[in-house]
Amino acid sequence: MTTAALDLDASPAEAPPADRKQRRNLTPWLLLLPGLLWLVLFFLVPILTSVSASVQTGNFDDGFKLTWHWSNYWAGDGTQGGALKSYWHQYLHSGIYSVATTVFCLGLGYPVAYFIAFKGGKWKSLLMALVIVPSFTSFLIRTIAWKTILADHGVVVSVLNHLGVLDVTRALGITVGDHVLASPGAVVCGMVYNFLPFTILPLYTSLEKIDPRLHEAGNDLYCSTFQTWRRITLPLSMPGVIGGTLLTFIPAIGDYINAQLLGNPNTSVVGQSIENLFLRQTNGYPVGSAMSVVMMVGTLALVMLYIRKAGTEDLI
Repeated sequence: MTTAALDLDASPAEAPPADRKQRRNLTPWLLLLPGLLWLVLFFLVPILTSVSASVQTGNFDDGFKLTWHWSNYWAGDGTQGGALKSYWHQYLHSGIYSVATTVFCLGLGYPVAYFIAFKGGKWKSLLMALVIVPSFTSFLIRTIAWKTILADHGVVVSVLNHLGVLDVTRALGITVGDHVLASPGAVVCGMVYNFLPFTILPLYTSLEKIDPRLHEAGNDLYCSTFQTWRRITLPLSMPGVIGGTLLTFIPAIGDYINAQLLGNPNTSVVGQSIENLFLRQTNGYPVGSAMSVVMMVGTLALVMLYIRKAGTEDLI
């Protein structure tokens, strides 16, 4: 009887009150509330505003009205073309430059990250600092610096001319004439320099987690260095590859500073056209917003397709 009485006395105390259970259920939502408010105010509202502006008509002086003018996405209003019909060259340039930048950053960044992760030793922190420190300088200043590096009478262009490299790049349409500035090649060079740390950091994080003893096991099984990398290192570093390419491609496809400072009128990208429509045309808001929506939806579709095809579950 004593034990039963104790159990009966303890059971009401062990059962949590209804209000305590309710507070426990609300705690996760209260913790999420600041982040949700931030996303709503600075992510969802601007997106909805852009979508709404993309189907409006009017001008800056008289105001814009929501008229569901879907032709802004194709034909425009007569004074300037639609987002897709008249600016497809800019979309093409943005896509080509961003893909080229991503490929070059991966090709340059993977060996650097590999060396730091497995060969850096006690110098790992210093080497990673050398990768990150240039990013502390203004993006604009770093891009302008490439105008000096690629100047017509500079060392780089002189060496390329002497080696005959410019003859090949000119034939491929990468450079124009005997200079590198004001060409697609200069735009990609600037973008690769600016976005390379975004590729190296995820790659290094992924490679640094790999146990070096796996490489020793590959050697014990008579695998060559390349076979060990292909069968062990590369598969284990795929989350870093996927993350690095995404962190490079997404900002690169929206970048227009490099094209504006290092390119020419024939290398214009979407960002330049949007800036021109918003700042230099009184009735350019709707078409500029339509271009922004198309760019956003297209980038999202490409990223989702890439993640799906890559098959990595670490990013989902």
